[in-house]
Amino acid sequence: MNDRTIMASRFKAECLTILDQVDQLKISVIVTKHGRPVARVVPMEFGIAPDDLIGSVTLVAEDDEAYYSTGAAWEAEGRAR
Repeated sequence: MNDRTIMASRFKAECLTILDQVDQLKISVIVTKHGRPVARVVPMEFGIAPDDLIGSVTLVAEDDEAYYSTGAAWEAEGRAR
């Protein structure tokens, strides 16, 4: 299978279209950041079976807030414009 390479910024902007191409054309796509490969998107037939994906993600934070918070305090109420 030939890999196509795209920058992460393009992948972000065109993600759903790229996923459709991977599925329909049975291609794989390598995503790069600053010229360095960071991920490969492959069609399921050529990758891991869906049942094998269960438990394959490891979370690194203790609680959900760490995933959604910037860690910076901010005040959103009481400001007049």
